[in-house]
Amino acid sequence: MKKIVRVFLALLGGTLLFFCLMSALSMSTGVVRTQINFAEAWLAFITALFGPIIGLLVALIGHALHDSVILGGIWWSWVIADGLFGLLLGLATQRLDLVRGTLTRQKLLYFNIWQLLANLIAWGVIAPLGDILIYGETLKSAFVQGLTAVVVNFGVIAIFGSLMLVAYNYFFRHQR
Repeated sequence: MKKIVRVFLALLGGTLLFFCLMSALSMSTGVVRTQINFAEAWLAFITALFGPIIGLLVALIGHALHDSVILGGIWWSWVIADGLFGLLLGLATQRLDLVRGTLTRQKLLYFNIWQLLANLIAWGVIAPLGDILIYGETLKSAFVQGLTAVVVNFGVIAIFGSLMLVAYNYFFRHQR
């Protein structure tokens, strides 16, 4: 029962914070419909804490909620890509054991390599192909947006996601 409550609270809290960050803390990249989004760093952190299923659900629900409330309609190709990103990164962070074991520089390096690969798959392939197939976006437009998202998401997660993991390790793992 305790585990179910913990998972529910992680999902609820993770999704609400993801939605708030996505809605309030994003900046334009200069590329249409593509933003620097600090919610992605939170997503990386929450997947490291709770695993791939929570990462998948937080991204799917949080992104769909953001699109529905803020944009007035859900952009499914990017919601699906975000969910896939949360799943892929959750699988990698679970394997790296970032929050339960000792956090080393090597683990952070691997974390950032894996998050780059997950970003490339989600935003460099899935989102652009979805934009083309679902919404009839042009090839150039879809891939410019997707590759811009890869670059900015990688940077945000490399900086802020890594800092969250280091802080968590220091305050919650190191103090024992």
